[in-house]
Amino acid sequence: MYLDPGDRPSLTPQLAVRVAILGGIALLAFALVFFRLWYLQVLSGDSYRAEANDNRIREIKVQAPRGEIVDRDGRVLVENRVALSVKASPKLLPEGEAERRAVYRRLADVLDMRPRVIAKRVNDQLTVLPYANATIKQDVGQDTVAYLLEHRSEFPGVEPERVFVREYPQGQTGAHLFGYAREINEDQLDGGEFPEAELGDIVGQDGIERQYDRFLRGRNGATRVEVDALGQVRGQRPRPRLPEQGRQLRLALDLDVQEAGQAALAGRAGGFVAMEVDSGEVVALGSSPSFDPNFFSKPFTTAQYQALFAEENGSPMVNRAVAGAYPAGSTFKLVTAVAGLEGGLITPADVIYDPGFVQIGDVKFINAGEQFNGPVNLRSALSVSSDVYFYLLGRDADSTGDGLLIQRWAKRLGIGRESGIDLPGEEVGRVPTPAWRNEWFRKGWTKERWTVGHNVNFSIGQGDLLTNPLQMAIAYAAVANGGKVVKPHLGLRIEDSSGRPLQELETPPARRVKIADEHREAILDGLYSAANEPGGTSTPVFENFPLDIAGKTGTAETPKGDQSWYVALAPYPNPRYVVAATIEQGGFGAETAAPAALQILSALFDVENGGEIVAGTALD
Repeated sequence: MYLDPGDRPSLTPQLAVRVAILGGIALLAFALVFFRLWYLQVLSGDSYRAEANDNRIREIKVQAPRGEIVDRDGRVLVENRVALSVKASPKLLPEGEAERRAVYRRLADVLDMRPRVIAKRVNDQLTVLPYANATIKQDVGQDTVAYLLEHRSEFPGVEPERVFVREYPQGQTGAHLFGYAREINEDQLDGGEFPEAELGDIVGQDGIERQYDRFLRGRNGATRVEVDALGQVRGQRPRPRLPEQGRQLRLALDLDVQEAGQAALAGRAGGFVAMEVDSGEVVALGSSPSFDPNFFSKPFTTAQYQALFAEENGSPMVNRAVAGAYPAGSTFKLVTAVAGLEGGLITPADVIYDPGFVQIGDVKFINAGEQFNGPVNLRSALSVSSDVYFYLLGRDADSTGDGLLIQRWAKRLGIGRESGIDLPGEEVGRVPTPAWRNEWFRKGWTKERWTVGHNVNFSIGQGDLLTNPLQMAIAYAAVANGGKVVKPHLGLRIEDSSGRPLQELETPPARRVKIADEHREAILDGLYSAANEPGGTSTPVFENFPLDIAGKTGTAETPKGDQSWYVALAPYPNPRYVVAATIEQGGFGAETAAPAALQILSALFDVENGGEIVAGTALD
């Protein structure tokens, strides 16, 4: 039986539309695929081929040497030296785990290391960079390298390599100022503290090395090698990218003065600063006890590192010049004098009677050594360091206005605030106020609320005041230069390796405070009398010094003993330099700190031991 064609189902218009739509979509899809393939192969083929080739190329970093640091006369303070490093080559190490462990055991005896420490160092580094040599130990001796070379067959994959190591030829002199450089750690990488730094880079960790790391750190070079899909080296391309050494940094520091300052401390705990009063250029800055920054160029244990911060060792890593926290003793009387004069509490001519003590409330405040001074004005009070004169100022300031007259002037002159010096780790110290002490009392951290007696003690640099030599130098410089609160700085300029200037380092403008000229002159005259006239607290120390100076002793009581202070301005009456020195447990200011300041001043002005100026000033 045959089906009549007239009985077949006909294609309805709706079905025809659907077929047409599906066919159009399929045609469009094929067209898109075809166009994409044509784009990838024809238009972008060269680009992807280049990327594929680049994917076979790996770069092995070649560390750039850091820039040198020199003093104002170009003498080298920090440099680089070539050292020998023992490294493991991934393409030459035995492939078997047992064979590698045997190499590590033999190598451990030669390098005085533990085999598992060697294995961990190598594995950690090869995990990150499987095609680059892994450093096992840096800065090894020539004898060690010679032995490894003579017994190559016993140490397959172990290769000596020359590397740059940071060198500090001055040793402990200026260590807190220069700081040190060391390989960047993971926290610093994650925190973005050093932009553009990579794993394995040497970066500044403290001091000037850290502050100016962006200039001192050079631009790494690279050796390009070809690797297979597993990352194994298969070849090497010529023309490596050469590393660029970092820039040279010139400091305002004078090495002779720095050495004199370190020698003046003679290993005793303390700090010193020598600074130009007008520009704020820091000529010398140091702390004792010190440390040798070359320590950080070699491997060390956690115990050795912690010993540098241990109090029983004198906390050698603490920079007492900028991070010390001490009462200033009578050197603070300059601040109290400015506050009293500018606040209208006294005039330079006002005279008080100093019987050796004064009764304020139910407390008897006594001069140091119970010294009787009789009638004194501001000039003579500074000269003989009359505590009674300043006790009364502290009492009157506490009951005037808001009672913060001395505190405000301390802050204005740079006490208890950041100076802005180009060094990390600066501490602001403390200028005590009623609000601060009463808050401590509320929290149970002290047994007394604020009373007038606290301001009386504060007026002579005792009690709760905490400061450091840098802050005291800034305050004295502000009085000497007419009210300019300078920004202390060490960096002068950035140079190329031959010493040609590339960039001058600018410092922020100094703040200004208004101090009447007659008030400044009266204070400076009192400081001059203290260092030159009969009865002056430091006259015996400076009587043979060939230049006139103005200076003030300070003796601050602390739980550990008397803190010795001296701050000097020289030459008088137009000071160019300020020198501030403090020595822990040093006794009276005239006993230890003043002779230390004299030693620094002698270097500043190139004065021989006999008291004769040799050739003008050292920095002319």
